[in-house]
Amino acid sequence: MSKSASEPLNSSHTSKVLKAAIFSRFLLLVLTILWRSLLTPYDTSAPLDPTCLRNPSSFPPPLLPSLASAIENGVVWDSVYFVRIAQCGYEYEQFYAFLPLLPACIFAFSRTVFAPLVPLIGYRAVLALSGYVVCNVAFVFAAIYFYKLSVIILKDPNAALQASVLFCFNPASIFYSSIYSESLYALLSVGGCYYLISGSNNIAVLWLALSSFARSNGVLNAGYFGFQTMHQAYDAFSGKKRAFLALWILVSGALRCIFIFVPFIAFQAYGYYNMCLGRSSDEMRPWCKARIPLLYNYIQSHYWGVGFLRYFQFKQLPNFLLASPILSLAVCSIIYYVKSRPEIVRSLGFQASVEEKSSIAVIFSFQKSHGSNDTNCQRNILLGSKKIIILDRGRKLTKEGILPRAEQFMDHQRS
Repeated sequence: MSKSASEPLNSSHTSKVLKAAIFSRFLLLVLTILWRSLLTPYDTSAPLDPTCLRNPSSFPPPLLPSLASAIENGVVWDSVYFVRIAQCGYEYEQFYAFLPLLPACIFAFSRTVFAPLVPLIGYRAVLALSGYVVCNVAFVFAAIYFYKLSVIILKDPNAALQASVLFCFNPASIFYSSIYSESLYALLSVGGCYYLISGSNNIAVLWLALSSFARSNGVLNAGYFGFQTMHQAYDAFSGKKRAFLALWILVSGALRCIFIFVPFIAFQAYGYYNMCLGRSSDEMRPWCKARIPLLYNYIQSHYWGVGFLRYFQFKQLPNFLLASPILSLAVCSIIYYVKSRPEIVRSLGFQASVEEKSSIAVIFSFQKSHGSNDTNCQRNILLGSKKIIILDRGRKLTKEGILPRAEQFMDHQRS
């Protein structure tokens, strides 16, 4: 197997994922325009555009009002909040339920790339157009990172390609093309996981921290480093009784997890500064007086009725029926994995075989792998696909003399 034979496979698959992601976005755009022309939108908040409370700005009427109206008609549901925040900032309490990364990107694009279009379609339409571009471009890159991550985990480029195409055409795909934070969050979360699996911990921390600036559940991505820290500390201490190294791993892992939490906590502090400080006790909102003044939880509960198990109501039955195909598939996949590998699930991976741990050593072992990420990825794919068994002593057994050819291939890659 030569270098020229392997690279076209990788590049061709990446190209297919790129084409599938772009095609899926255009298909959704056509379907959205078609349905909006045939049906009356359920949400009628698109035309609402009051003057900003602070620093109101006025623009002359757009030269293409019909085009401006067509673009602004897609600003519905949560898109209204994201566009409004990009235009006017955080004016009201309920706006703090929407984290600032997407509005910041929309604002930046509207003032730079699409600024020349303001006289033609107006500033609000430019904000909406910026939001659409940011979200759809972010989804395309998220699909590419999804493929790269799948190749490393599945060790099968064909299976990774199929999974990536399914991701491009998933049933919730409309949310990735609307002015919602799902696309940015998917890009940062999947990209962060890719860099984590590749051994680039610092880049992974940065990406996962930014994900908590896009959506509140980004803080859960700290769990990846928590899992890695747990296994690496155990590996360092139990293998050669390196207590100091295990302690260092625990401290560095904790710092990485805290770094991922920082953007969300900083945004809560920003909300407390704007909504609570400098106000009398009578003017303060109830959450300002709480022992832990967490704005996000109060907003979700007070304005949208979101809370633990509060969504499980009889009136939500149609929504559960709509989601039932994907929920059933996810539940069946989890049950299948639990039944096939119960020892790994029960032990949180501590009882994984040496072969499985070696395939993703950056998670289970404190020892950093040498060489570039691409080379390590290719080695994992090549050796994993040929079912090489890695023994405790580091010796490798192969069938039909595969290992010598694999090593020759890797030597050729390095040269």
